[in-house]
Amino acid sequence: MANHVMMKGKHFSLAGSLPTEGETAPDCELMNETLERTQLSSFKGKTILLMTVPSLDTPVCSKQAHRFNQELGRFGRQITPLLVSMDLPFAQKRWCGAEEGEFVITLSDYLKRELGEKYGVLIPDLGLLARALFIIDSSFTLRHSYLVQEVTDEPDYEHILAELSAHVL
Repeated sequence: MANHVMMKGKHFSLAGSLPTEGETAPDCELMNETLERTQLSSFKGKTILLMTVPSLDTPVCSKQAHRFNQELGRFGRQITPLLVSMDLPFAQKRWCGAEEGEFVITLSDYLKRELGEKYGVLIPDLGLLARALFIIDSSFTLRHSYLVQEVTDEPDYEHILAELSAHVL
């Protein structure tokens, strides 16, 4: 059964379904801001906070990236925050330069849409990713999935930070 999200009150189906917690996280190929292909599994070895957002060029996505950029400092470098969108790598690089997003690593799923499909967050009708967060431990096991039902809403930061604390400390 397909997952659904809402955007401004309108229902949208998601391609696929969320991966199963406790299993190996799905690997996929993404594009970094210098147009290099990057495997998600290349970040194995630290806890990963994988965040998917529709576009960094929206206020809610930008606010979310800033908030996690700020909040994750308390964990030192124990967490690798990855923010994935369908934005072109050029737009992500521009955002990082303009917004001082030095801690959050931006990656793009625009080329293959592989992450969107494997993690069940692709909104095919819009060609965007839903807002979701995934915690992947250092052995690349998916520990927590969190899908924001209304795409224009911010995630529950305290919930995610508590989950991160449980898996890192």
